Amino acid sequence: MQDPVIQNIDRPTVPVKSNDLAWKSDVAAELLRRSKIPFVVLNPGASYRGLHDSLVNYLGNTAPQMLLCLNEDHVVSIAHGYAKATDQPLACVLHSNVGLMHGLMGIFNAWADRVPMLILGATGPVQPEKRRPWIDWIHTAKDQGALLRHYVKWDDEPRSVHGVIESMTRALQMTTSAPKAPVYVCLDAGLQEEPIADAIDIPDFDRFAAPDAPCGTPADIAEVADMVAAAKHPVFLIGRGSRQQLHWDRRVELAETAGAAVITSLRERAVFPTSHAQHISPPSGWMTAGAKAAIKDADLIVSFDWVDLNGYLQQFDRKTHRLGARIVHVSLDSILHNGWSMDHFAPVAADRHVMADADAFIEQLLPAIKSRLGKPRAPWLKGGPATPRGFSDDAEKELIPHDIEALLTELQKQHPITLAHTVIGWASTDLPMSGPLDYLGHDGGAGLAAGPGLTIGAALALHDTGRIVVGVLGDGDFLQGATALWTAAHYSVPCLFIVSNNRSNFNDEVHQETVAKTRGRPVENRWVGQRIDDPAVDLAAIARAQGVDAIGPVQTLSELRDAVNQGLDAVKSGKPFFIDARVKPGYANIIVSRHG
Repeated sequence: MQDPVIQNIDRPTVPVKSNDLAWKSDVAAELLRRSKIPFVVLNPGASYRGLHDSLVNYLGNTAPQMLLCLNEDHVVSIAHGYAKATDQPLACVLHSNVGLMHGLMGIFNAWADRVPMLILGATGPVQPEKRRPWIDWIHTAKDQGALLRHYVKWDDEPRSVHGVIESMTRALQMTTSAPKAPVYVCLDAGLQEEPIADAIDIPDFDRFAAPDAPCGTPADIAEVADMVAAAKHPVFLIGRGSRQQLHWDRRVELAETAGAAVITSLRERAVFPTSHAQHISPPSGWMTAGAKAAIKDADLIVSFDWVDLNGYLQQFDRKTHRLGARIVHVSLDSILHNGWSMDHFAPVAADRHVMADADAFIEQLLPAIKSRLGKPRAPWLKGGPATPRGFSDDAEKELIPHDIEALLTELQKQHPITLAHTVIGWASTDLPMSGPLDYLGHDGGAGLAAGPGLTIGAALALHDTGRIVVGVLGDGDFLQGATALWTAAHYSVPCLFIVSNNRSNFNDEVHQETVAKTRGRPVENRWVGQRIDDPAVDLAAIARAQGVDAIGPVQTLSELRDAVNQGLDAVKSGKPFFIDARVKPGYANIIVSRHG
């Protein structure tokens, strides 16, 4: 999946003459090659200078190729974006403890988003006699994995070259096994730089491939199929799902066979066509009026890996155990839960808990329901596409955030668009989702600075598909992640960045208004300490400084349409493009405006 243009970037000046394993870091590089991971995303660091040399002078910076970033935040977010689009990991490398500290927020985002990722770190040298004065001492830690152990699936710090083989083999198998999540392997700097003295035997990676996703038991299949067949008003809550078209088609067939009403989440990636008659409410992180009506009348709710199921249902009734509907919860997520993070959410009161991958269970469930019903059942509740809100009345004078969504909807009729990122408050009423690559969800852990890297990672993954990858970013998110654009410019990664620029940390304005109302204090002061203005930041200049063509600020619909058309031409030619769209502060999604 590597782009020919990318393949001709950053090639060694002196060609590699031998591929003989000579140094222990060569073994780690060889393992990356055999894993078929196409790219290694990194920001350089002396703690892994041995591995860096191996990637260049042993592998020739091909298969995998290094992607240079200017900050470890972007190293992780680019790998995260790639995984969101492919369900497959990239490798990323983080320097010693200080580089790892930079990347921790991105790792938490990826963890909360349950995506695969191979993170390589470095420390040491572990042996004190090998340490250079001062610098090697402050960059050595006894247990570097302790910094992130609570939000990775597994971590290790191998002490021998044979340990490196075992550790990386296990890490790759674990990160690609359901439920997927990042893994971390820390490489001793001293070990990397040792010559190989013994024969090295690298196993066949095919024999260590991830197992098939766990399925439901025969009892699970029979009971849930019976419950669906007996239900008059079934509701399917479809949360996490793969990017495979086959899985998408099965979800649709299951809903049509059962006659179920379907609800999806804006926090997760596209999993079901939003224009389908049985998709009864626009995707949202909060329960919409249409979703509440469906939950009210439902006699069966089946959750297919819905994130925070109890929290979602609490929006209908705080005491979820009092709901009249029977509840089935299909998820493997509890395998990853620990006591550090509350991302396990509140316990779910369900009549049947199924420990299975949601898509694997749907494959099992579909024939069982067909055998019970004989033919597809008529849907008990219909929804279909939401009525588009279109452009605001004053869009030619002043843009609002929803005008960006309305324009992308207009463009989607002519171009296959992948929406890699959205701002808080995205309405989702206009832009339809008709396939698994139309929308790639949120950043997982709500950590800022991720949006630019997520967009680049998705574009890297989808560069040869003919899709236009678009990231809609908040101004605060962009300003914290702006230098990620240099990587897009350097490697000619085609993607379109649109900043919905309200010149404020607006989500916190909403929170300050909530507190002021509760305390009987003036809400007019909510902006203090929040506004990014006076002077307004020249976002387009920042983008141009990274080597990305940019326009802005644009302030009317005509200006925005012209800018987007220029951006589409640039992306089609293989380049990134940036637009600063100045919008009136506010949220397109009214529910988010209330909750913040």
